Parts: sequence; structure tokens; C-alpha cells
Amino acid sequence: MKRKIYNELKRWKDQWGGKTAILIDGARRVGKSYIAEEFARNEYKSYLVIDFNNVSQQIKQLFEEQLANLDIFFRQLSLLTGVKFYERQTVIIFDEVQQFPRARAAIKYLVADGRYDYIETGSLVSINRNVKDIVIPSEEERIDMYPMDFEEFLWAMGNDVLMPYVQEQFSALRPMGQAIHRKAMELFRQYMIVGGMPQVVLEYATSNDFDKVDHVKRNILNLYRSDISKYAHGEEQKVTHIFDLIPSMLQRHEKRFRIGNVKHGARTRDYEKSFFWLEESRVVNICYATTAPNIGLGLNREQYKFKLYMADTGLLISQAFGERAEREDLYRKLMFDKLEVNKGMLVENIVAQMLKASGKELFYYSSYSDNADDKMEIDFLIRKQQVTSRHNISPIEVKSSNRYTLSSLRKCIKKFSAHIATPYVLHSGDLKVEDGVVFLPLYMTPLL
Repeated sequence: MKRKIYNELKRWKDQWGGKTAILIDGARRVGKSYIAEEFARNEYKSYLVIDFNNVSQQIKQLFEEQLANLDIFFRQLSLLTGVKFYERQTVIIFDEVQQFPRARAAIKYLVADGRYDYIETGSLVSINRNVKDIVIPSEEERIDMYPMDFEEFLWAMGNDVLMPYVQEQFSALRPMGQAIHRKAMELFRQYMIVGGMPQVVLEYATSNDFDKVDHVKRNILNLYRSDISKYAHGEEQKVTHIFDLIPSMLQRHEKRFRIGNVKHGARTRDYEKSFFWLEESRVVNICYATTAPNIGLGLNREQYKFKLYMADTGLLISQAFGERAEREDLYRKLMFDKLEVNKGMLVENIVAQMLKASGKELFYYSSYSDNADDKMEIDFLIRKQQVTSRHNISPIEVKSSNRYTLSSLRKCIKKFSAHIATPYVLHSGDLKVEDGVVFLPLYMTPLL
């Protein structure tokens, strides 16, 4: 599985040359361990993987007892594992480092020693119990890993030619053309159904069987529920309720997550730790409301007003639809774009997923004023790459059907004209530009 994060690891190695370690943070089963070992195998003379989910007591004792003398530490580590170390040509991988915080704290001394490189992988790495009593090393770079994006999915399907052409047409604001657009949308619907979890994509690439694909997705969802029970100490019930409610919240016209649906009379601030746990687990993407669509999106963030998306849309589909007969009908209709139930939640979720994977923070704007001119909801807001004195924010409307209006977008453009850059509509049609609005096919979302 070819992943873009490989190039980020390469840049880290070339730029820092052992002066920092790098931590790959991401959800479980997103491919962290695989890519770390693949990188180590290709880019170093030797490597060692220490899996802290399954590590010997002897190795743990090295971290507890021998860090004061690194010559002894490395000699014994080499003898215990059978791996020969070469100065500046060996990388040591701390896999699932959150399971043994002492090793993460040791990064400071190991990096200062300078003999070898260090890659850490982890989930829930910022949860209090995983950093209790340790100092987070300043020598630690951190990169986020997400489910496979659309281009990575295409690579797994053996298609290396579509996205370069999509990029060309996007850059020139030219339509794809009917035949190519139809093919691209067919592949995009496959991506939406399968999702971007590498194990699921591999199953689809191998078997092309949606029933087997769904089985793998449900195993991952069960793993997530098991993690909630195991690691969400004191918050298990709250986190589970929130997690299970995500599909029903997204199916509503107004997709804002309302805590009253979890428990009558509950306040969002009472569930703050639960939302933090889900966000840190990378199982969800949180899209916060902002009070104004201007350059200060983060400064204007409304902490207790947000939409909650699943981090992987393939997992959302398996979570939302339970009965086997229902699933088979769903997959068939999605493939042929004939879905009769609310497809909007799936399309909006995958747009959130693609924006997040391309490095965007998620914000939306809504106003429910009695004044009709002020009443609007904009699905997403993104900043321009280069900030200027005006026109820095692009509003994005997501449309899942062929029939839609743009009343909210028009109101937003009119009311906030000084702040608005290019307005976009993401839809199932081809690229076009009308009245200053750029209409993009959904598969161009990562290029924004």
C-alpha cells in the first residue's frame, strides 16, 4: 500500500539527520506500524521494532535501569533482539508507544546520544494517563496519519493516471469531460463505500467482494468499541453513547451534534472529556462552528457547537446500516448512484474526511436569525493558502443530489463580501464556473 506519509518521513530523515525523533499519530488500524516498518526496511541498513503491546519484561527493564549508560543499553538491546546496530544507519521503532510512557520519555536522551534514529507510533498519545509523570520530549516531531485518501485508494486499485489528470483540470478550471467524469465518479463511489482503512482497501482490491469488505469494517468497529471499554476510564458509557449516535445525528437536516440526544437535560460541557477522548482516538473528525467567516476561524470557534463526523466514511456506512439484506441493497444502490435514503450524510462525511486528510481544520458557519437575509448554514469554511488583507475565506457547500439551491451560499457571499475568497460547490456534476461560484466534482475536494 503506497502512502503519501512515506515522503514526509523521508523529508524528516533528510532534514533532521537524527536531531529529532518522529511520532506518527493516528487511529488504530490506519497503517502506522506498516508504514514505519516499510520506511525502516527501505531507508536504513538495519532496524528494530519494539512493539509495546507485546514486549518482554527484559526490554522494559532496560528503559527503567540502563538509560544512564547508553553503551550498556544498546549492547543489551542488540543482544536481546538479535538486531545489529549501525551508527547513523539504524532506526529503532517504538510501536504503540503510549503503552509504555517511560520509553517515550527516554526519547530526549536517545536523540541527544545521536547514534540512531527513532520513529514512534501511537494512538491516544495525549490522553492524560499515557503522559502522566513524564515530560513530553521537545525532540519529538509529530505527524498525523489519516485513512487512505482518494489518490492512495486509486493507487491500491492500480490506477496511477486519473488523479494527475484531475489535478490538471482543477488547476486550469476545465471540465473533465463526460466520459472521464463518469469513470471518476464511479471510482469515487467505490472509495466512499470502502473507505480508507488499509486492511479494508486491501480486501476490496483482492476480492472485490463488498460482503467481505463489510466484515473487515465491522471487525475494526468492534475493535474501536473494545478500546472505548478498555481505555476511556470513567467515560466508557458516555463515549459509547456518543459514538453510537453519530450516524443518526448526521442524518438530520441540521447536523449539529446535540448532547440532549445522549441524555435528556445533559450539557455538552459535562461530556467534554468524552468528546476529547474520541477526538484524540482519531475515530472522529470534529467540525466546529465559528461566529464569523473571517480569517480568525479558530479565534471565533464555538467550543460547544459542532458537528461530529466519522473519520472514515466506509466505517460510517457499516455503523449506520445493520441488517445484512439492508447492507447488500445499500452497497448496490450506492455503486449505481440510486440510493433512496439520505445520501447527504455520507457525502458530507467524506468531504470532511478528505479536507482533514489534506491538512485542513474543520469549521462551519450557521445563523438562525429571524431576518431571512441572515439565516444561512455553510457546510465548511477553509482559509486561502496565502493570507492577504481581504478575501481569505472560501465557503463550501456540499450537494449530494442533482437538484439543489444555493440560497445560503448567496447570502454568505453578499453579507461577508470583504472576507469571501472563491466560493465552492462540491457536487456530483462536472467542473463549471457560474456567477463567480466554482462548481467542483466531489473527487476534487482534496485539491482545494
